[in-house]
Amino acid sequence: MLDKVLHDFLVIWATIDPIGTMALFAALTAKLPADRRRKTAFKTVGYAAIVLIGAIVIGQLLLTAMGISLLSFQVAGGIILFLFGLQMIFAEEAQQGDVESQHDISVFPLAIPATASPGAILAVILITDNHIYSVQEQVISAITMLVVLLITLLLLLLSERILKVIGVGGASILTRIMGLILAALSVEFVMEALGVAKWVANN
Repeated sequence: MLDKVLHDFLVIWATIDPIGTMALFAALTAKLPADRRRKTAFKTVGYAAIVLIGAIVIGQLLLTAMGISLLSFQVAGGIILFLFGLQMIFAEEAQQGDVESQHDISVFPLAIPATASPGAILAVILITDNHIYSVQEQVISAITMLVVLLITLLLLLLSERILKVIGVGGASILTRIMGLILAALSVEFVMEALGVAKWVANN
């Protein structure tokens, strides 16, 4: 049981990527007042928890009922992540401000697809596979996921200190760097789903 807990923790940590999410959060909330940043942090983790718990409860059943394979889901999620990465890389400062004022960034992109990423959703579905794991094991996996989300929340709340160090200019640079990383990760999602990475390695 301990082995599964450790395995699940590492898988969820890698796919949620709390450190990367913190950097993205710091960049996107650089111009927000402190109270709004804290509120955004709690909302981000709350929305992500709802999505991931929903994926555990009905994700596998829903995809099966709709005839959607897990690989197709991963490709679609990777494409969405890639488009957002491009937006972060090429957006101008004024455009970023306009985007932030038009929608709640705690929903998109912070909760989805940054925290509850396609990889994270796929991961929680796989580590709670109804055909492999018992209800008790699935509950333990869900608790492990919530622990990772709690750590993520703590890191988001600490991001204010990072802003004091890097400043607005540093946050702008950080935004573009994170955009590049997100775009690269999205390509990895698609390549893995299509088996391209394995094909390249074998040739």
